[in-house]
Amino acid sequence: MQKTTKERLKEAGNKTEEHEFYSCLPDGYKPGKSKFVVITGSVISGIGKGTFSSALGNILSLHHGLRVAPVKFDGYLNYDAGTLNPYRHGEVFVLDDGTECDLDLGTYERMLNRDLSRANYLTAGKIFKDIIDKERAGEFLGRDVQFIPHVTGEIKNFLRKLSVKTKADVILVEVGGTVGDIENSYFLEAMRELAYEDGKENVCFVNIVYILQPNYIGEQKSKAAQLGLKELMRQGIQPDIVVCRSDNPVTDNVREKISVFSNVPVDRIIGSPNVDSIYEIPITLKDIKLDRKVLELLNLTSRLNLSKEFNKWKDLVKKIENTEKEILIGITGKYTNVHDSYLSIIKALEHSGPYNKSKVKLKWIETTNVNRDNVASHMKDVDGIIVPGGFGTRGTEGKITCIEYVRKNNIPYLGLCYGFQMALIEFARHVCNLENANSTEIKKTEHPVVDILPEQKDIEGLGGTMRLGGRVVEIKKGTMAHKLHGDTKIRRRFRHRYECNPDYIKTFEKYGLVFSGKAPDQPIMQILELPGHPFFVGVQFHPEYTSKPLDPDPLYVEFIRAALMYKKNRE
Repeated sequence: MQKTTKERLKEAGNKTEEHEFYSCLPDGYKPGKSKFVVITGSVISGIGKGTFSSALGNILSLHHGLRVAPVKFDGYLNYDAGTLNPYRHGEVFVLDDGTECDLDLGTYERMLNRDLSRANYLTAGKIFKDIIDKERAGEFLGRDVQFIPHVTGEIKNFLRKLSVKTKADVILVEVGGTVGDIENSYFLEAMRELAYEDGKENVCFVNIVYILQPNYIGEQKSKAAQLGLKELMRQGIQPDIVVCRSDNPVTDNVREKISVFSNVPVDRIIGSPNVDSIYEIPITLKDIKLDRKVLELLNLTSRLNLSKEFNKWKDLVKKIENTEKEILIGITGKYTNVHDSYLSIIKALEHSGPYNKSKVKLKWIETTNVNRDNVASHMKDVDGIIVPGGFGTRGTEGKITCIEYVRKNNIPYLGLCYGFQMALIEFARHVCNLENANSTEIKKTEHPVVDILPEQKDIEGLGGTMRLGGRVVEIKKGTMAHKLHGDTKIRRRFRHRYECNPDYIKTFEKYGLVFSGKAPDQPIMQILELPGHPFFVGVQFHPEYTSKPLDPDPLYVEFIRAALMYKKNRE
C-alpha cells in the first residue's frame, strides 16, 4: 500500500512547519497514481532531451496504450516564450489555449499525436511570479519565503496538479538546460524531493549525456559525461538510465566505464547515435527494449490491446524511407541562419512529404538580400516557396518581390501569417494598382491594406497580448480551402496583431482575390487564394502548429502536391 507524503515525512522525523505546509497535496492526488520519468542533460545543451522525451512518450502512448503527459521546465525568468528573440531561442510555439512556449512542446504534440495546454509548460518566471503573488496576498501566513520548501513545493505541486487533471499513467518531465546550471538546480532539488516523498518506485531518472569524440584523438571519451553524472549525483539524484548521445555508436568500453561510474547497470546504459530522421527514434528505442526497462522500473503494465497507433507510426517511417521523388521548397524569411526559428514548418514539410511519396529539401532565402534584379536567380531552382510568420520591417520588400515573382510565374506559394499579409500588399500594389500599399506595422501609407486588429489598439506591452491560440475559421463553400478541408468550419492556431484592413476587402475581391476563410461573425479575413493559379494560398493562422505526422495539415499536403506537379511540368 502506498504511503502518503505526510506518513513518509513523519517516519523521517520531519515535523517542521515548512514540511507540514507543503505536505498538503492537491485535492485528488495520490502518490503512485501517476509515475514520473525525469529527463536531465549533461555535458552540453541541445543534445536532444526533448526529442528523447517525446520519443519515449510516443512508445508508451501509441504502442503501450498508456496515458502520457509531457512537461517542459525552462529555467529562464521570462514568464513564457512570447517575447524571446528567434535568433536566441528559436521558434515560439503556440498551444491551442494561447500559451506561447518552447519549441519542444511542438515536438511533444507531433510525437504524441495530441494537443497540450499551459499545464504542460513551466518557466522559472511563472514559478516566482506565482510565489510572489501568494506572498503579497498573505497566503504564507507570515513565513519567510525560501527556495525550500516554497519554490520546490510549487514545482512539485505543479506536477501533482497535472497528474490530477490528466489522470496520466506517466508524466514525462524534461528539465531544460544542463546539470550544474544555477537556473535548474532548484528544479532538480524538487525532483529529488518528489522521489523521496512519493517513493522512489514512482520516479525514474534518465540522464542524457554527450560522448565526445575529438577528431585529433579519433576515439570516444567519456570523462565529460562522467563529470556530468557526478554533478547530478552530488545533487542527490541517482540516475536509473543513462542515454549516451554520440555521432557514432557508443562502444562497449565507454558504456562499461559509465556504468561503473554511475552505479547504473550496463543494460541500462543506452547508446543513441545520430539518425537520419527523428521519426525513427521511437522504433529504435523500442528495438533495444528501453520502454520495457522503464515499465519495469516503475512497475507499470502495458495495455497493448488498447492501442494500434504505433503500427501507423511504423508505416509512416516506411513511407519516409521509400520516397520516390524530391522537391525543393524555398523558405523566404529573415531568420534563415537559425533554422529552429521555423522548426514547425520544417517538420510539417517533412511529415507531409511522404503522403505524396516525396522528400522535401529546403532552400533558405534571406529576403534582406532579395530585390527585383536578383529575384529570378533566387527562384530559378525552387518548386514552391513559403513566406513564414514574422514581425518588423526587415526583409519585407524582399518577401514582396518573391511573392510577385511566383505569382506571375505560376510557382506554388504558401503564405503563413505574415506571409498572408505580404501577399495582400503585393496584390494591392501590382494588381489593384494601389501604389505604395503597405502594412501600418511597417510604415504609414495612404493605402494601409494591412492594419492593426481593433482589439489590439489600446493594448500596452508585448507579452501574451496578441490574438493567440486556437480559433474557429469559417470556410467558404466552392473554394479550394473548402475542397481541401472538407468542412465549413475548422480550428487553427493564431499569433498576430495585424489583419487585412476590412476597408479593402471589396477592392481585393474586385480584382479576383478570393477570401475563402474568415472569422465567425467578424470581417477578419483568414484565408486567401488566387483562382487560376496552380497554388497561391495565404493563411493568417499557422497550420504547422497543428500538423502532425499521423494527421498532416491538408494545406501542406496539397502545397507539396502542387510543387511536384510544377516540377514535372518544368522538366
